[in-house]
Amino acid sequence: MAVIRNPAVAGQFYPANAGELTAAITTLLDEAEERHAVAPKALIVPHAGYIYSGPVAASAYSLLQSWRHRYSRVVLLGPCHRVAVNGMALSTADAFRTPLGDVPVDSGAVRNVDLPGVHKFDASHQDEHSLEVHLPFLQIVLEDFAIVPIVVGHASPHSVARVLDALWGGDETLIVISSDLSHYLNYESATAMDAATSRAIEQFDTHIDHTAACGATPVRGLLIAARKRGLQIETLDLRNSGDICGDRDFVVGYGAWVVFE
Repeated sequence: MAVIRNPAVAGQFYPANAGELTAAITTLLDEAEERHAVAPKALIVPHAGYIYSGPVAASAYSLLQSWRHRYSRVVLLGPCHRVAVNGMALSTADAFRTPLGDVPVDSGAVRNVDLPGVHKFDASHQDEHSLEVHLPFLQIVLEDFAIVPIVVGHASPHSVARVLDALWGGDETLIVISSDLSHYLNYESATAMDAATSRAIEQFDTHIDHTAACGATPVRGLLIAARKRGLQIETLDLRNSGDICGDRDFVVGYGAWVVFE
């Protein structure tokens, strides 16, 4: 019998009804400005509720619509918010379920990630939203694909880079790094901090800490791996919850970036 990782935040971070979820994502993608003609190798995308970070996420996922037949594997890394893990946590699940159906896990790739600090630990996946919220977007914009879901806990950026090196693959593999930016600053402070973080990402500067980005460790790992390969990075969108929802006293920052050859 297949082992299924059931959705933890359907009905909270995104609609639990398949029709409503499809409509919400389709609207977000339609409203996004598709302006990049090169196939992405990696994306950095936020992971808040869709009403907050959905427009920023759509700015990244809209790029995949022209390349929907290209990718058959998505390596998905996000930070740990729920159950702490020492290193990086793989999943024993055969598939991750969303209201849009089941996304298979690339079990062969999971078996082949035999690196120090990487191990199977389902507790970190069970209630974690940083990976889950990306799956419905991917189900809408891609065709048949499998995922390699990895929750990043107490790990070094270089260890993340080694995992990415092992899973880098070719044109069939897309890497998605999940991260929000600053948390609960006022609008002006958040705007300044997030702009500095965006400049650092564009310059492959790995001096990004977890006050600037909750997914700083996987982001830094991607920067190391991408810089080694001579890739380019472009900022797609940079906003915060004050831009989207109006409250500017305590905001959360969201950004999206594309990595390409």
